[in-house]
Amino acid sequence: MERKIRVLIAKPGLDGHDRGAKVIARALRDAGFEVIYTGIRQTPEQIANAALQEGVDVVGLSCLSGAHNQLFPRVVELLREKGAGDVLVIGGGIIPYDDIPRLKEAGIEEVFQPGTPIEEIVNYIRKRMEERRKEG
Repeated sequence: MERKIRVLIAKPGLDGHDRGAKVIARALRDAGFEVIYTGIRQTPEQIANAALQEGVDVVGLSCLSGAHNQLFPRVVELLREKGAGDVLVIGGGIIPYDDIPRLKEAGIEEVFQPGTPIEEIVNYIRKRMEERRKEG
């Protein structure tokens, strides 16, 4: 039996709006992933440490506060520093389209906008994990 994909959903920064993150967490769980939700107001350090402690395959970051350009890259940087640079990091929330290329350059592999069908997120994660298994 193959191990379930482990996903950490986190809300970095002072953003207190977590409905979307909870919807995604539940949908990923319902799709067969093992999901850990850290709750709101997490620092990048707390998120990176939780990802390491939980041994996750994916970190999903959600931000609606506008601080994504600072917080998302910092999580990626910390994961790399801690030897977990192979963790797939994705983002979502209210992210201006003009910011997406910069986030991707910083190591966020994909950014999902509001209204993205859940199945698209599920399929993206499955596809990337399968590609990584074949690579590794």
